[in-house]
Amino acid sequence: MASSSKPEKNYDVFLSFRGADLRNNFIGHLYQALYRIGIYTFRDSEELKKGDQISPVLMKAIEESCIAIVVFSKNYASSRWCLKELVKIIECKEQKNLTVLPVFYKVDPREVRGCKNSYQRALAKHESKFGKESENVKRWKKALSDAGNLSGWHLNDGDESELIQEIVEKISTYLAQTPLHVAKHPVGIDSRVVKLKSMLNLESDDGVFMVGIWGQGGIGKTSLAKALYNAIFRKFQGSCFLENIRETSEGTKGLVTLQEILLNDILLPQQRLEVSNVDGGIQLIQRRLGRKKVLLILDDVDDLRQLNTLAEGKWFGNGSRIIVTTIDKHLLTCHQIDHYHVYEVKALDDSQAHDLLTKHALQTYQIRTDLLDSALNYAKGLPLALEVLGSLLCGTTEDVWESTLMKLSRIPDKKITNVLKVSYDGLDENEKEIFLHIACFFNGQTREYTKKVLDSCDLLTVVGFDTLIKRSFIRFELGILKVHDLIQAMGKDIVNQECRDDPRRRSRLWLYDDVADALSHDMGDCAIKAIVLELLEPTEMCIGPEAFTNMRRLRLLILHNVQDSFQECLSQVVFAVFAGFPKFEVFSYCEWLVRIPNLSYTPNLEELDFCNCKNLVEAHESLAYHDKLRALNFSGCSKLSTFPNELKSKNLQTLILENCPKFERFPDIPHKLEALYQLQLQGTAIKELPASIEHLVSLKELFLDKCKNLVSLPSSIYKLQNLEELQVKGCTNLVRFPKYEDSADPCMKTGLSKLRQLDLRRCNLSDVEFLENLSCFPLLQTLELTENNIIALPSSIKKRDHLYFLSVENCHQLQKIPELPPFLNFYADN
Repeated sequence: MASSSKPEKNYDVFLSFRGADLRNNFIGHLYQALYRIGIYTFRDSEELKKGDQISPVLMKAIEESCIAIVVFSKNYASSRWCLKELVKIIECKEQKNLTVLPVFYKVDPREVRGCKNSYQRALAKHESKFGKESENVKRWKKALSDAGNLSGWHLNDGDESELIQEIVEKISTYLAQTPLHVAKHPVGIDSRVVKLKSMLNLESDDGVFMVGIWGQGGIGKTSLAKALYNAIFRKFQGSCFLENIRETSEGTKGLVTLQEILLNDILLPQQRLEVSNVDGGIQLIQRRLGRKKVLLILDDVDDLRQLNTLAEGKWFGNGSRIIVTTIDKHLLTCHQIDHYHVYEVKALDDSQAHDLLTKHALQTYQIRTDLLDSALNYAKGLPLALEVLGSLLCGTTEDVWESTLMKLSRIPDKKITNVLKVSYDGLDENEKEIFLHIACFFNGQTREYTKKVLDSCDLLTVVGFDTLIKRSFIRFELGILKVHDLIQAMGKDIVNQECRDDPRRRSRLWLYDDVADALSHDMGDCAIKAIVLELLEPTEMCIGPEAFTNMRRLRLLILHNVQDSFQECLSQVVFAVFAGFPKFEVFSYCEWLVRIPNLSYTPNLEELDFCNCKNLVEAHESLAYHDKLRALNFSGCSKLSTFPNELKSKNLQTLILENCPKFERFPDIPHKLEALYQLQLQGTAIKELPASIEHLVSLKELFLDKCKNLVSLPSSIYKLQNLEELQVKGCTNLVRFPKYEDSADPCMKTGLSKLRQLDLRRCNLSDVEFLENLSCFPLLQTLELTENNIIALPSSIKKRDHLYFLSVENCHQLQKIPELPPFLNFYADN
């Protein structure tokens, strides 16, 4: 494989020939013809210096040539030097991508590859001198066979001058296709080229192969594509590397220009072609290149139309290869490049990143390890960042390293940001909004949480996440959202650029000082769409009484561990009246919050999270009838005691009051609530549930664990026809589970008809009569009765065909166990 950095070549052409046969006629004329057009050619009669041994000098010259022309004449094989040259030439063809072009000068190619006639006689002489089993002779035979099978020219009695002209044109065309500059320091590229070559299946000439190179901006896609081009372009009849397609195609004749470059690069040095329009260009590509085996690399594609006008596979000859680099994986899918043929370019590993940084930094002394680590941590394996950072730090002192890294932590480097921002500019508005929210607030959060918050901001997260993943902005690892540090820094910089001097003129705030500045007084009309401040410890902040009054664009407000020195003030201003109030609010761990004020003036609220607001005492009655509220979370509000007497929020889906030990009374439900499906009351002080619990007609999950004051459940609980899970474990004062009362409602033939899990562990139940009636919970699968005072199980239990788990462990009063259902997992003492 050719190295990704092109080695220095001292010669364009190396001529291998038998001097006695050809030096003064054919070879002399060929050499002069090449010389006249500036092709630097090695032939041993001129280039050897006095005193040099022929063999080492020739070997080195072969290694330093781009092309080897081997002229097989009648007596070529009689020369040991010619045969040694040939072995070296074939070796360099295989190992260094040397192009070998044979000329069969008045000999048949079959004589060369089959070692017949004069070649047979010459090799017989070598065998008589060195022995038939000589390794040298074996190598010579193999080299002759390999070279004899190569495509070249055969001259018998034809015109030598015509052949020489044909050879010169071929060499000129070949040399015009020069390797590309890859990178100043191409670290970590060669191993990736090997992988890509295997994906391209270069040995096959069946059909046309297309491969995509995909990755984020600055990750090294173009450099990798150039290195791949250098490694394989000699294997094709023509090649073209179309760079910067995104930028070029934006011009008025952008796609036409690209079509012209494609045609002329592959067909050179023939007459230059002009394309009048895109459709004409497509026809011209098909007509002129349809039988050619070509290599085409399309770099930085960002629109499907670019692929459709430049690279349909059926336009090119068998054996052609098309490689596309892009930040958008979806484009590759749309162009029918399946995921098996998409190579994702990932960040450099730690060792490669260290190597690339130090090569660019060119330090003449040992730099401190902590500074190197900081620089590497900043770049996170992104080649562009390592190159820019290394150049900034090149030859500087440790003080400059420290200062530069500190500056970059505050203000991203423009060269890096500009490259990454190209990808951002290509996003739709929905994806831009989602990305900026993620970059500013949600890197490291769960997918579920982030989706819930952004959905509440009227953003289309499903399609947004999909687009951002395919364009390498974000990824999910085990359900956790991840963003490369430099992409995140680019996103935050976009927001900061909205107004560097005044945070109130930015769309998003996430830093304490910026939030404090924005909320300290009345801002007038402002640009803020979202405020998310998540502090590790309770922190005081002075918030002005009119702070939120003019926040007409605010859609998202999350305050975590924020305390106000005037608690009542903050309680009021947070719920202040203004148009377009956010749908989603998080006040978890906000110890300043004592009372939730009237929410009637915040009509758009859909979710409220007061988790672990330790001083929250009172929830305003407006919660009870808020029309759009979908989720309420009061878990861990240890002082919450005052709650609305009735619950009427028709769109409420989840209500969490877990671990609220002062919460004693659950509200009445005067009318049917068809949205509520989850109710969590674990660890509350409730003594009973209201009979109106039956109005929660969609309830699927009811959790009452550790409600130690709970003494009874209403029989109306059997009317919860959608309840699937009922958890009552640890309710130590519950001595009786209600029996099913046959309903007068003709539509209700069974009680708790969908219940599958019933957990009554560690209650004080003395009987389980409620199990006798088989018309209740007919689908019951799991029944937990551990640590109760029951004496017997009903005989009807054997008819519960769906029951597969039953535990009566530590039921020390249990005296009788009836026949049990088959396939039951039954757990009991002894």
